[in-house]
Amino acid sequence: MENDYLPGIYRQFLERFPDVADAQGALARTIRDRNPFDEKTDRLIKLAMAIGAEAQGAVRSNVRKALQHGATPDEIHAVALAAITTCGFPTAVAALGWIEEVTEAV
Repeated sequence: MENDYLPGIYRQFLERFPDVADAQGALARTIRDRNPFDEKTDRLIKLAMAIGAEAQGAVRSNVRKALQHGATPDEIHAVALAAITTCGFPTAVAALGWIEEVTEAV
């Protein structure tokens, strides 16, 4: 089901550089395995970083994954609202828009 959401550019990357994609995936799994957070907290942290980076695709992906791991829309909105004082109002409002598009589609 997650593959349904992969952007075309990422699918092209996977096809063109499968060895790099595999290495990146292995690194991501290694990092995930050694962090002390549960899956929901891990996804909310990654969501916060994606918001700060203004990475629309990563925000959308981490919203979907956070919801899959039990995060509520209120918790996800709280992460975006916290970005107002850290990342700026325009960044937070953009993230709230991306979050709404994902949560409305679920």
